[in-house]
Amino acid sequence: MWTPTLDPVLFELFGLEIRYYGLVYVIGMLFSIFFLLRAREKLGLSKDEVYDFVFYLMLGVVIGSRVFHVLFWEPAYYLSDPVKIFYVWQGGMAFHGGLVGVVLASLWYCRRKKVSFFKVTDILTVPALIALGLGRIANFINAELVGTVTNVSWCVNFGDGVCRHPYVLYSAVKRFAIAGLLFSLQRRTAFKEGFLFWLMILLMGVGRFLLDFYREDVLYLGLSVGQWMSLVLVVLGAMVLLRKYREDLTRVLV
Repeated sequence: MWTPTLDPVLFELFGLEIRYYGLVYVIGMLFSIFFLLRAREKLGLSKDEVYDFVFYLMLGVVIGSRVFHVLFWEPAYYLSDPVKIFYVWQGGMAFHGGLVGVVLASLWYCRRKKVSFFKVTDILTVPALIALGLGRIANFINAELVGTVTNVSWCVNFGDGVCRHPYVLYSAVKRFAIAGLLFSLQRRTAFKEGFLFWLMILLMGVGRFLLDFYREDVLYLGLSVGQWMSLVLVVLGAMVLLRKYREDLTRVLV
């Protein structure tokens, strides 16, 4: 059993704590800028428009993920001390909420600039997944989102003296693996706009649903909140792929 002693604070600057969790958002922003700048001519966006777009994306992911976490995961905790809602650097961000926030921000900006929404989302799938994977590593450093009790040789003690699955590390590997798959598909052939985005939705939903059986969480009718939300992603992703991207899906599976 391994007991990690990782400090979530990277360094302090004029009394302000710079945490690994906050650094992840900076890295995610830089990855998004890099991928969008590479494709800006195809999208018809200037450099300044790319920077503006990424700013709105960051607002969407922070606000969306925080609101979902507060409402669906720890409402009592934050209602007892509302000011902590703004302590986003300490963790507590929900993937499903971040996804909703990014989608809404992208829809608004793409409609405003008359850019194809699905062309943009296909480009952003890989950097988003890389940032999400790094986010799970930051969760591990914060010793949060612990796994279920186990006796496997690689189990981790998160400070409660109990041997648990390193759930967040499993989740990080899943996200990096999906990013690698989509990056490979993106480079190998051209697909109909939106295919990579919807494939990511499906794979993330399936992965989250399965992995959450190894996460310590409150269950409702046998499943966690995250699993119920992930089932929505699985059903939605499968329906869209089968209805609108059947040929692309066949090319990937065959």
